[in-house]
Amino acid sequence: MIKIFEKLLNLLYIKVCYFCGSSKDDDFMCNKCRSKIHYMPPSVLKEINGANVYSCSLYDGVIRELILAFKYKGKKQLASVMAELIYNYWRELSISKNEYFVLPVPIHSSRKKERKYNHMDLAVQEFCKLTKYSYSLNFLIRKKDTKKQFNLHKQEREKNIKDAFDINPENMPDKSSQILILDDITSTGITLEEIIKVLHKNGYNNITALTLATPDIWN
Repeated sequence: MIKIFEKLLNLLYIKVCYFCGSSKDDDFMCNKCRSKIHYMPPSVLKEINGANVYSCSLYDGVIRELILAFKYKGKKQLASVMAELIYNYWRELSISKNEYFVLPVPIHSSRKKERKYNHMDLAVQEFCKLTKYSYSLNFLIRKKDTKKQFNLHKQEREKNIKDAFDINPENMPDKSSQILILDDITSTGITLEEIIKVLHKNGYNNITALTLATPDIWN
């Protein structure tokens, strides 16, 4: 009877790959789908106002599907997949041996109410379980409800995101902290640029940014 119960539990809790439906690897992303990821080299993607920006992979295939499902379709279980992919890339960098205070890119309260969650809050929590870094989900705040950036031209993006961010003075890390900003995707880098400006304005100068993906626009 106990063995039958154990078998039932195994069937109930087995993980199925979200992307192809395989249960072979008992994971939300199977090894076959992982092999399709186009990883970026472990080096600086670009520099924004003195902050180095790194990105783990190209924004295509299963990575694009992961971000869209996690961000817009309520697939919260993909937080652990995103965090693991970012972590595996991050630990290949020599700078990962330092201590960081991690900040997710925030969304506006109205957007969070609509989606029920900020996917990057969940990703940061999972990432920090792996790295043991400290983090805050409400130090950075988005005070301006902006349009979606992906369908705007560069000048429209700059105008759209200008002055969109601020900090919560009640939850400030030490000014000497090495700040790590985590986001899902960077293309022009304008969102990160605005956040870095706000952090500089408030005395934070040791800043690094890390994203899961970037479009193939830098080659």
